[in-house]
Amino acid sequence: METTAIIGYIGALIVGLVLGLIGGGGSILTVPLLVYLLAYNPIIATAYSLFVVGTTSLVGTIQKFQKGLVDVKTGLAFSFPSFIAVYLSRRYLVQNIPETLFTISNFELTKDMGIMVFFAIIMLVASVSMIKNKKKEADITSAKQSYYKTFIQGLVIGAITGLIGAGGGFLYVPALVLWANIPMKKAVGTSLIIVTINSLIGFIGDVQTLDIEWTFLLTFTAISIVGILLGTYFSKFISGKKLKKSFGYFILLMAIYIMYKELK
Repeated sequence: METTAIIGYIGALIVGLVLGLIGGGGSILTVPLLVYLLAYNPIIATAYSLFVVGTTSLVGTIQKFQKGLVDVKTGLAFSFPSFIAVYLSRRYLVQNIPETLFTISNFELTKDMGIMVFFAIIMLVASVSMIKNKKKEADITSAKQSYYKTFIQGLVIGAITGLIGAGGGFLYVPALVLWANIPMKKAVGTSLIIVTINSLIGFIGDVQTLDIEWTFLLTFTAISIVGILLGTYFSKFISGKKLKKSFGYFILLMAIYIMYKELK
């Protein structure tokens, strides 16, 4: 086995560990790993990321459900508009983005560059959220909002996660806390249902348009599942807040690196 492939599989283990330890962030590592280390183009990388994150999140959902930390009804209700947007964005939007977005002087912004830059911007948002790391859970006293608002928000978040091949846990957790009045720990578990459904349905959109290397993808995913099992176990002994903040700084640096790499 080539050294690059070995490092890639070690990365898969780390992706799972991160998901198990902090309940999100797997796709933030998966896409750069596939693009910069294993040399996949961003379209393939984001597709593979959806499958990896969706499958590992399914394992996480089962674990959280057994602990009573999943609001199934709310998760499924929020999933409906989201998975519609994810599927449509992967099936039609991503495939029809022009190869050259625009050209200014000698600078050409290509489709692949645009996807990675947009991914980096989302990473910046995620890193700020992790670094803030509020110590107190928000005290929510307002009534739940009308479903049509949740439907629109689900469509927007779904479209974003579909474009970048992310599970979107870092977007869904605050949405569930602020809009659905779900406690933080339960919001993390509930978000995994949405991430699982969105990611796997989004990947179905890709299967219809891309050639999938199933042997590699299933091996990478299996190693990530081992990682999430280990991460969930170790999360009992590690401070989630401190870990999340440290990971936030790491993601911030990675986002800056992607921006530099793509736009230099």
